Amino acid sequence: MRRILIMTGCLALAATANASPKKQNDSAAPAPRRGAERSESVSQRGGVPAGRPVGINSPRFQQNRLYSPGHAYGLNNRTNPAYSRARFGNVSPTTTTSTTTPGRRNFTAMSPRGGTTTTTTLNSGGYQPRRFNLETDTRRVTESRVNYQSGRRIAGSETWRDSRYTAFRDYRCDWHDRHWYHSHYSRIVFVFGAPYYWNSGYWYPAWGYDPYASYFYDGPIYGYEDLPPDQVIANVQSALAEQGYYYGEIDGVLGPLTRAAIARYQQDHGLYVTSAIDEPTLQALGMA
Repeated sequence: MRRILIMTGCLALAATANASPKKQNDSAAPAPRRGAERSESVSQRGGVPAGRPVGINSPRFQQNRLYSPGHAYGLNNRTNPAYSRARFGNVSPTTTTSTTTPGRRNFTAMSPRGGTTTTTTLNSGGYQPRRFNLETDTRRVTESRVNYQSGRRIAGSETWRDSRYTAFRDYRCDWHDRHWYHSHYSRIVFVFGAPYYWNSGYWYPAWGYDPYASYFYDGPIYGYEDLPPDQVIANVQSALAEQGYYYGEIDGVLGPLTRAAIARYQQDHGLYVTSAIDEPTLQALGMA
């Protein structure tokens, strides 16, 4: 009996000794895996807790969300100042988020992605007139010419209600000889071999002054800085090019390419689409 009790006690002590290391091992944290160590290290460097995915709304993503200098915005990517600087060098329009400043003209464009509003500011009268070295040999000008049509009026001009479009509403295509023009108008110039007369702030084609002369555009051209018609057109082409609307040659010809660029600019800026050089368009361009 005594021997049995001793053996029972030994077995109980052995069982207690085996159970203690197991309980101690269960309470200890498992050893980290090598992959987990690397994940934790990368996450700490990026400022995001380990195990949390980096989504598009996370602070880390938003902090590193940078756009290239050529990112398009505004009315279209042609109005992007960064785009214009890349193509035309130093341009007059500058981007600002401020409100209207005295002495400046502003127009506002919304990002096509629904982003913040961008305000492009033009200096009032900030465009400086220039003298361009234009081609004078009419044989090298490939733009199509306009044929004379007696009594022709400018289509759609009857709907342009602003008083600054009166010259366009009243225009009629008439034929007179050179003696008639000299007796009615004191200023006549020749552009690409074709005569123009000056009347009340506009240049007009002098149909009949030279029976063999032809024109690229039949209608008034708003006067600018006392320049002849071809120089006025060249300055408008230059101003449109700086704002990304005109991509042709600065040639002083009011042909289809130039008129299409004018029409796009007028449409984008809430003007009557005359496709012509008028006072409101030059004012919007900062030229008048």
